[in-house]
Amino acid sequence: MGSLAGRIKPAVRYRGVATAYEAADGNGACLYGPAPNLMVAAMNHTDYESAKACGAYVLVRAANGKSITVRIVNECPLPCAPGQLDLSQQAFAKLAKLSVGRLPITWTLLSPALSSPISIRYKVGSSQYWCGIQAIGHRNPLATLEVRTAKGWRKLQRTDYNYFLSPDGSGCGKAIRITDIYGQRLSIDGIAIKPDVAQSTRVQFARH
Repeated sequence: MGSLAGRIKPAVRYRGVATAYEAADGNGACLYGPAPNLMVAAMNHTDYESAKACGAYVLVRAANGKSITVRIVNECPLPCAPGQLDLSQQAFAKLAKLSVGRLPITWTLLSPALSSPISIRYKVGSSQYWCGIQAIGHRNPLATLEVRTAKGWRKLQRTDYNYFLSPDGSGCGKAIRITDIYGQRLSIDGIAIKPDVAQSTRVQFARH
């Protein structure tokens, strides 16, 4: 279970501190775009792990017994310490008054109930000669994204801005295969190269 996970592993309780930031429309370093709600957070640089934390849902608990679920959409740069979460002001306010400033917390990875399927988006500038691919709205953190090429499946490198790149264009516009940290694998066909358009799929990872 979770053998494909990076630093953030299932069933582990992390300790840290919560701070707050002005999240605006909820977009951030993960480049998902405006968030449907502002229950979002920025993961500290270390646990962000070059975008591996992007899209993860975490349950945050404060010592006062209050808790909230947030989605990771941003990176909190150093000096954000390991374990630290920079919550949107809206999320922080559900745990304590903003004037508290720094709040001791624990947090754990969640696999939440979601009704919507995953979407796929090609980066601006993508073509058959170069492309960046992003998955949006996945229930569990992503471990890998692959594209089908003439030689079989090719694993693409993830960038710290949360796109998987095919520098020579191989596999661009072809079938896509994504794997979550639990080893669940989903194959997706029929996603055309339409830069900056989130195209809905019919699939979603199962809960864990």
